[in-house]
Amino acid sequence: MPTHLQEKILNVAAELFYRQGIRATGVDAIVKAANTTKMSLYKYFPSKDDLVLAFLRKRDEDFRQWFVQQVDSKADTPEGKLLAVFDVIGAWMAIPEFRGCAFINAAAEFPLEGNPVHRVSAEFYDSFRHYISDLAKAAGCADPESLALQLSLLVEGAIVSEQMKRYSGAGEYAKQAAKMLIEGSITP
Repeated sequence: MPTHLQEKILNVAAELFYRQGIRATGVDAIVKAANTTKMSLYKYFPSKDDLVLAFLRKRDEDFRQWFVQQVDSKADTPEGKLLAVFDVIGAWMAIPEFRGCAFINAAAEFPLEGNPVHRVSAEFYDSFRHYISDLAKAAGCADPESLALQLSLLVEGAIVSEQMKRYSGAGEYAKQAAKMLIEGSITP
């Protein structure tokens, strides 16, 4: 069971990692922002790497729960939920604090596939594609894994495009392409 200080350190680190980047955020900045000491930080997170992995795992859990809830609130059918994915992503990308996807950003900062940060980031997108594939199966798609990969690529591309150029409309363009892919993949 996490303590209040452990949660505070993790929350502060999460905010700084997302806003500034993982490598650009030093332990000193986290300690200062959390109003604690290095000794306390290292009591709960033996290294910065441990803190980074805890941040990504918490982000995965929080985002997944929020995302599924949002998609479920926007559509009742599996086909509708596939399109709702793009509405939810579009709304998320429109918030002023949007700085891209924490997992894409982390993978870019730690590009070696064997790196634990990279692996956790890749696992997030594997799980995301699995979620999309399950929706595609339920919608009657002939090849749900292929559709899941295609839609995931649209989501990832839209996120990166929006991060590179804010308010670009990338989410809406991705949704338009997704609609064509979904319609072409669902067997009547």
